[in-house]
Amino acid sequence: MNQLLIKNGASPALIGAAYMIFAGVLFALVNISVQGAAMHFGLPSSSVAFWQYAIALIFGGSWLARLGWKSFATENIALHILRVLAAAAGVQLWVLGLKSVPIWQAIALIMTSPFFVTIGASLFLRESVSLQRWLATLIGFAGGMVILAPWSDSFTVAALYPLAAAALWAFVSLLTKRLTKTEAPDTVTAYLLVLLTPINAVFAGVEGFVVPTGTAFWLILLAGGLTALAQLALTRAYAVSDASYVQPFDHLKLPLNVLFGWLAFQFVPTGNLWIGAALIVGASMYILRQETREQKRSLGR
Repeated sequence: MNQLLIKNGASPALIGAAYMIFAGVLFALVNISVQGAAMHFGLPSSSVAFWQYAIALIFGGSWLARLGWKSFATENIALHILRVLAAAAGVQLWVLGLKSVPIWQAIALIMTSPFFVTIGASLFLRESVSLQRWLATLIGFAGGMVILAPWSDSFTVAALYPLAAAALWAFVSLLTKRLTKTEAPDTVTAYLLVLLTPINAVFAGVEGFVVPTGTAFWLILLAGGLTALAQLALTRAYAVSDASYVQPFDHLKLPLNVLFGWLAFQFVPTGNLWIGAALIVGASMYILRQETREQKRSLGR
């Protein structure tokens, strides 16, 4: 894909946007496949998560082989393990959320993750957070509450699973930021890929390990393969273009997941989704713009 775009004279910005949109389509297909296996075929969410990432590890095996053992050299093994434990817990909650609530609700709530990052950056990294960013964070969470609607009769505790996953993945982002100050991105990624599968295996064993069969097997195989491909597309997007440029294209995951959820399962979102999503997207875009300005200021641009 990269060579094709370059041959056609595409700019790095266009290539980065294309990769980000492609990753969004792939992740939407992953979510539909996972939800089908867990919700409609009744597989335990922990087993679905295990098989999904085990298959992704197999697809990513050639990349790990090229890196070699040198990529695992680290002086922060405890932080790596903590990061992967948090990531695994987030994955488990995310798949449990997909098993429990419509995909449009799950994907909208996972978009609150940047607001948890803002809170964590202030509390744990001691970063200075402006009043405007705190206000944007509150607006973002307000959007999440509009989508959750905890005051309605239809609210269930299961709706909190994607929100909890967003908080855990925000914690993972903070640990990633901490680790990449002293270690190569390849090292951070390699530890995640290698450790995630055995930790997911423990979760699956506790709940009751299940080997998928029939249509559920093919759905999980598809999810695992597309997970690896989507991660590669995401990495390429950030490699060829500035993060501040390609990040807004990530918000397309909401309409993509809504569309695929409707096509696959006839999930029709309520009007609350679009009100809440507007608040979440608007607030996250504001935070992104503020971070971009701060980065340029620190570089003296």
